[in-house]
Amino acid sequence: MRLLWVITAFLCAFRKKRVGLRFILRSNQQHMSVESIVQKGVSDAIKALYGADVNEDQVQLQETRKDFTGDITVVTFPFLKISKKKPVETGEEIGAYLKENVTYVDNVSVVQGFLNIEISRDYWLSSLSSIIRDENYGYAKPESTGHTIMVEYSSPNTNKPLHLGHVRNNLLGYSVSNLLKACGHRVIMVNLVNDRGIHICKSMLAWQKFGEGITPESSGKKGDHLVGDFYVIFDKEYKKQIKELIAEGKTEEEATKTAPLILEAQEMLRKWEAKDAEVVALWEMMNSWVYGGFDETYKKMGVGFDRIYHESQTYLSGKAIVQKGLEDKILYQRPDNSVWADLTGDGLDEKLLLRSDGTSVYMTQDLGTACQRVEEYKADQMIYVVGNEQNYHFQVLSLVLQKLGYSWASQIKHMSYGMVELPSGKMKSREGTVVDADDLMDEMIGTAEAMSNELGKLDGYTEEEKKNIFRIIGLGALKYFILKVDPKKNMLFDPKESVDFNGNTGPFIQYTYTRIRSIMRKADEMGIVVTDEVSSDVQVDNKEKQLIKLIYRYPSVIQDAGDTLSPALVANYVYELAKEFNQFYHDFTILKEENTDIRNLRLILAKVTGSIIQSGMALLGIEVPERM
Repeated sequence: MRLLWVITAFLCAFRKKRVGLRFILRSNQQHMSVESIVQKGVSDAIKALYGADVNEDQVQLQETRKDFTGDITVVTFPFLKISKKKPVETGEEIGAYLKENVTYVDNVSVVQGFLNIEISRDYWLSSLSSIIRDENYGYAKPESTGHTIMVEYSSPNTNKPLHLGHVRNNLLGYSVSNLLKACGHRVIMVNLVNDRGIHICKSMLAWQKFGEGITPESSGKKGDHLVGDFYVIFDKEYKKQIKELIAEGKTEEEATKTAPLILEAQEMLRKWEAKDAEVVALWEMMNSWVYGGFDETYKKMGVGFDRIYHESQTYLSGKAIVQKGLEDKILYQRPDNSVWADLTGDGLDEKLLLRSDGTSVYMTQDLGTACQRVEEYKADQMIYVVGNEQNYHFQVLSLVLQKLGYSWASQIKHMSYGMVELPSGKMKSREGTVVDADDLMDEMIGTAEAMSNELGKLDGYTEEEKKNIFRIIGLGALKYFILKVDPKKNMLFDPKESVDFNGNTGPFIQYTYTRIRSIMRKADEMGIVVTDEVSSDVQVDNKEKQLIKLIYRYPSVIQDAGDTLSPALVANYVYELAKEFNQFYHDFTILKEENTDIRNLRLILAKVTGSIIQSGMALLGIEVPERM
């Protein structure tokens, strides 16, 4: 049992090292990082003690567990073959060397072969002075990596408004883009609008048959909502026809394929691809309604794009690529004239690229769009933010492009995320059971208003100020609740829980920020000047040290979040920081502290914590109010 514990602990240590726990003071070139200090010290110790050379990057580190004393822990198991001694003895010998020879190592202890190291107060305090001077703490220099990454997100269809699933998509795409920028990459944020295809024709046909000339202006509805209504109408009428045909003796499969409405929709798609003037005019009119609605929703949500592509403008280049692949015998044609890619030799199946009537499929336009993007932006990587139901699609996209000779296709990455569900279950656009994004945002703002009024937090504010704060709180609650969840996981969205002012929520973090801003305003009113320097004589309590250590994690959290495309890492880090600060605020006086050096330290901690909360929330696309 004990051996199992040791092996498990070692594997956890290795995993943490791989993910990347870095106490890196990126902005401060005067100090080595804690990681570098310890890795160099251990490398030197092994050379001195055992006469062996070990590269510094081979020294595995992890954060010391909270139930043990220390700041950073060295995993000694990889060195046992060199020392030829037991884990505890090896740890003790290396620890003694570090304490004797490495300046910033104060104390050491060994637990089951894990060497826990306590870093000196002087290191933390001097580094804190550097952090407060760095306005961009945690961020790499803009575009310093030399890499261009394109991030596609949103990708709506022009037959319905954005819904809760789109909200998660947009928030993830926007936040991931921010994170990649913070890591030093050049980022191009793009949106591919799926504005053509059979699903678009369904809404168009339903409006043509049942709309009686209705428009957004005459109905008082947002254009995307109006068009979405007709998508639902089509589905209802289509199901009626299927039911009637089954009653006449047809099988369900026969009825589905021969119902008059679906045949008319397919004919409309063929006419659109043939550029029939009447169909194209209808398509342009209804799409313009939807684009106007989308723009309003994106603005309210606080997301944007550097470039918007339209499937209607890229599918032809996709068809040309497919045709060339056919000519080069990379693809093949079936007797019905449909064109396919045979991927069975790669463990997949055969993929349709052109229908028998010559019309394209999603994959066709994705081929064309990808090639156009690489040509335009020379992107090193393309990240597609799309739900996990499309995992296979993007596996095929990359493979087909590679077979067609595009070497860059191996750099296509699908950022797959889980579905959002409600307590009532899954949503279905065709049946009109989705949670509309506009309605959801309005509901969140309304809930924030109701809770704020109940708590009486905004007495004395103007109506305009209140309205803006309700918006910031409501949308912050929505965004944080969604982004704090690991993107790969399915999630259950609970609007009321998300607006709670306590617990792991956006409003709790926002309130912590306003508390800090209040402290800093009062300090200013009292004539207290916060200096950048921390007195070397000041004593640091363990709670203060824990807050400093948490502050130091920020750069590595950003890097890890960017590497893993997980805004949840930043979200939960900011919550942890806010929670730690509130405990610190509860345990210590700040403005009433009589010792000016201690007061200055605590004000620095408050100021830096506030800056990181604001910065971290901004990476998530969340605003923080000055007061609430």
